[in-house]
Amino acid sequence: MSKILIADDSSSMRQMVSFTLKAAGHEVEEAKDGNEALAKAKSTQYELILSDVNMPNKSGFELTSELRSLDNYKFVPILLLTTESAAEKKGQGKAAGATGWIVKPFNPETLVHTVKKVIR
Repeated sequence: MSKILIADDSSSMRQMVSFTLKAAGHEVEEAKDGNEALAKAKSTQYELILSDVNMPNKSGFELTSELRSLDNYKFVPILLLTTESAAEKKGQGKAAGATGWIVKPFNPETLVHTVKKVIR
């Protein structure tokens, strides 16, 4: 079982991702934006961060970049969840340090499979 943090400003999206990952046996915590996610990540060690890209206060790109600057998150997988599939956006995510990209709406089996693949 892995400890996972989900950051998304959409409560329905957080609930859907959380439900899917809890059903797969993971421990999940939620954050409503990048600021809350960063604060939680600084007080608790997660094995995976799943973040929306477009959020108020701090985008998924900013969150990823700030997490990567912390010693204990240099190598933790960070997956960006977004409706954006443009190569330019994916490049921005990679530049910020994202491990991967999941396009919404996602298939729950695909999410679980991707999570299993990135968590060691």
